[in-house]
Amino acid sequence: MRLAAFRRRKRVQSIAFKMNSSSTRKLIIAIDGPAGAGKSTIASRLARKLGYVNLESGAMYRALALKAIEWDTSFDDEAALTKLAHDSRIQLQPSLGGNHVLLDGRDVTQRVREPDVSEAASRVSVHPGVRAWMVDRQRELGTGGGIVMEGRDIGTQVFPNADIKIFLDADPVVRERRRQQQQNLRGSQAEFTAAELRLRDQRDRTRATSPLVPAPDALILDSTDLSEDEVLRRVEAFIQPKLA
Repeated sequence: MRLAAFRRRKRVQSIAFKMNSSSTRKLIIAIDGPAGAGKSTIASRLARKLGYVNLESGAMYRALALKAIEWDTSFDDEAALTKLAHDSRIQLQPSLGGNHVLLDGRDVTQRVREPDVSEAASRVSVHPGVRAWMVDRQRELGTGGGIVMEGRDIGTQVFPNADIKIFLDADPVVRERRRQQQQNLRGSQAEFTAAELRLRDQRDRTRATSPLVPAPDALILDSTDLSEDEVLRRVEAFIQPKLA
């Protein structure tokens, strides 16, 4: 009887081990890079292929910037902006068409894409207090894995231990042209957008807290002369060993 019970117990333990070892842990994939490098498109397509959630961290900064506009809060007042962040509820609801952005329960998905909010987000995001609050929220969203999160400091600050880190870049002139084409801009509007992108690049790369830099272990991919499909294929080849 004791021998039979021992054998049954070992058989159950063996089955449990096989089940645990066959289960696949979902990864945290971080994609960083400047505006116009293609990270939003690649993150969205990659997430769909993997069945992961795509989280756009920049949308959270845009939501806070929108609230600063609405509440007439100075973009240079770090203390006021940090308090505003702590008093806000910013949510991302993933969908097939991209993230829905909710600010205090209100859908602001379209509004946060407008030029004045983009410019405000670039200024709001330089403050250490704001970034610390955002990093905490972003970690909460992605800590369970199964996400592709894109931004400017995901692989260096938000998830420095991410399973996969990718840094997408491209020639500034090419990035400016892409942004102009995305927004269907011509003439003075196109010039204004190009100047805005250059200013945002300078802010992102030179800010004291969480500057835009590649993580030491990131795949650095220049998309200047690559199509979206080519970039996606290279990213997939890079992450395949981790998925396996």
